[in-house]
Amino acid sequence: MEQFQNQELEYVVDDYYDVTDFEDDDVTPRSGSSSFDDESMDSDFEDDFELSKPKTDTSALEVRNGKDIQGIPWERLNFTREKYRESRLKQYKNYENLSTSREDLEKECKEVEKGHNFYDFQFNTRLVKSTIVHFQLRNLLWATSKHDVYLMQNYSVMHWSSLLRRGKEVLNVAKPITPTLKYPGCLAQPLSRVQISTMAVKDNLMVAGGFQGELICKYIDQPGVAFCTKISTDENAITNAVDIYRNPSGATRVMTANNDAQVRVMDAVNFTCLNHFTFPWSVNNTSVSPDGKLLAILGDSPECLIADAQSGKVIGNLKGHLDYSFASAWHPDGRILATGNQDTTCRLWDVRNLSESIAVLKGRMGAIRAVKFTSDGRFMAMAEPADFVHVFDTQSDYSKGQEIDLFGEIAGISFSPDTEALFVGVADRTYGSLLEFNRKRYDHYLDYIV
Repeated sequence: MEQFQNQELEYVVDDYYDVTDFEDDDVTPRSGSSSFDDESMDSDFEDDFELSKPKTDTSALEVRNGKDIQGIPWERLNFTREKYRESRLKQYKNYENLSTSREDLEKECKEVEKGHNFYDFQFNTRLVKSTIVHFQLRNLLWATSKHDVYLMQNYSVMHWSSLLRRGKEVLNVAKPITPTLKYPGCLAQPLSRVQISTMAVKDNLMVAGGFQGELICKYIDQPGVAFCTKISTDENAITNAVDIYRNPSGATRVMTANNDAQVRVMDAVNFTCLNHFTFPWSVNNTSVSPDGKLLAILGDSPECLIADAQSGKVIGNLKGHLDYSFASAWHPDGRILATGNQDTTCRLWDVRNLSESIAVLKGRMGAIRAVKFTSDGRFMAMAEPADFVHVFDTQSDYSKGQEIDLFGEIAGISFSPDTEALFVGVADRTYGSLLEFNRKRYDHYLDYIV
């Protein structure tokens, strides 16, 4: 992945995108622009909630009454939302490492019926704001339940309770960090001022990677940090991705992918390094199949690899992408792998036949930097660097989609484990926020009689 100095923890993405056109002191709508007396939409709970929530936050009720989901006051600006979107689509420049012709790519892309609504907007808060350390790395938000979300905000890992509408710092990496785990031969070492480049949270374990090759492991229900260290002394050692998974015997493992072309496997008890695999290029992302047997490796190459997760032996090459890849996810059935690439596409691969991808899904304007499946396999979401998150219905063979249209850099996306919520982290100086969408449930009886 691309190298640059990042001393001030400033958004690199500022060079590519900024929403300061909207900056204002008071982002509440003009008097009279929202009406709360529509009985068909109102409730006592919503009345109480509207009075108690911060003015910068946006509820589903307000959106139903005309407010922008991010609270951008379009009615006070010199241009409409539609005009600004039109100009953004024309002016946005997608970052490329490899400049190759993309003419034939359009012909490969699947036709998707847009306009579906699988997840409804629920809430947007600016009490917590995502931040990004490296513009190519966007796995900085994780939901452990429909009420619990973890995200990066400057030097802090924040927990957001969507139930209490409250944020709380769970880890501060600006201060010196001393690991609590101690045993003979332990490779843990103190760290300080870590710029977190990637993170993952599963069950009770949070793992974060750093800009200088750091690794931090913390149990959420325990104070302090269990383990932290620099896993590489290479000056080009940024930790690009971390993964928490179970091996075929059920043991929890931590996997790291680094710019030093190494993939490391650690146990999740003592955090000892059990194995490491070397590849010919910087590794930007890895993901392990649900059964723990296969490993997807993506990096500074148009080709992606499938390897044996135990030995690291490459057993398949995935050819089709035109640039470097930074995101991957496995369908829960273990048969389909999705890979996100800077060529603005996500490819779907059937592990039973790796000779070519079975589908190519295209974004609107930028690279695909995050890909997630719901735990039941029904939906897949992919995020561009800015402005767009796409949700696909897998049961329609990915031919039906929902496009979430917003303004701002996307720091990460995450479905809740029960599939009921989708969270989107937006990084922006003014409109940085956490967006929450809830899975739309249909009354099948009413659908039937209509």
